[in-house]
Amino acid sequence: MTSPTPAAVLWDMDGTLVDTEPYWMAAEERLVASHGGTWTHEESLQLVGSGLEDAAKILQNAGVSLDVDEIVQTLTSDVMVQLQTQGAPFRPGAQELLRSLREAGVKTALVTMSMRRMADIVVSLIGFEAFDIVIGGDDVERPKPHPDPYLQACRALGVSPEDAVAIEDSPNGLRASLAAEVPSIGVPHIVSLDEVGADTLWPTLEGRTAEHVAAFHAEHRAGAAL
Repeated sequence: MTSPTPAAVLWDMDGTLVDTEPYWMAAEERLVASHGGTWTHEESLQLVGSGLEDAAKILQNAGVSLDVDEIVQTLTSDVMVQLQTQGAPFRPGAQELLRSLREAGVKTALVTMSMRRMADIVVSLIGFEAFDIVIGGDDVERPKPHPDPYLQACRALGVSPEDAVAIEDSPNGLRASLAAEVPSIGVPHIVSLDEVGADTLWPTLEGRTAEHVAAFHAEHRAGAAL
């Protein structure tokens, strides 16, 4: 028997839909170096899944003598250039799962802490109408790990958080979706999610379909009802 699909699936972007984390790391390193500082891979890992304003403040402490908005705009422009020249490296199975969800009639949202202008570029490269709405980092007052981005997406789609599913690759992203009480699938990529509390962990999206998401959601709801 096929499980009923959730009302919506809410997607993180960087690291979940597209493997842009190396783009961000390169942009951070270039920016810090241009201000005479050094930036390590370990420091970059600490920013994975963070809101851009929070990341900008950390970069200021690393010696970048720009205000927060200037840092956000500089990083975003750098990553956008990389997307336009090198393409969007979609994560394995992501486009296929998106297409499966759309064919099943499931609402979808992109919930990212990247700026809307960058998210729009990624969406334009998918090749089909993949999302009903896009929530960018500049669309919310409080970024992940606060629940606000996911709650805003649910309101925009007209669904209850418990009737949706979130897909995330970062600890901060999962903390946000879990705080919003959205059943959450963690798909670890660059950093471990073992201690974050995801409702389930999938090693990859490859081979996953709308039926797999529906089965997860049904199992989660059954467990919550006990």
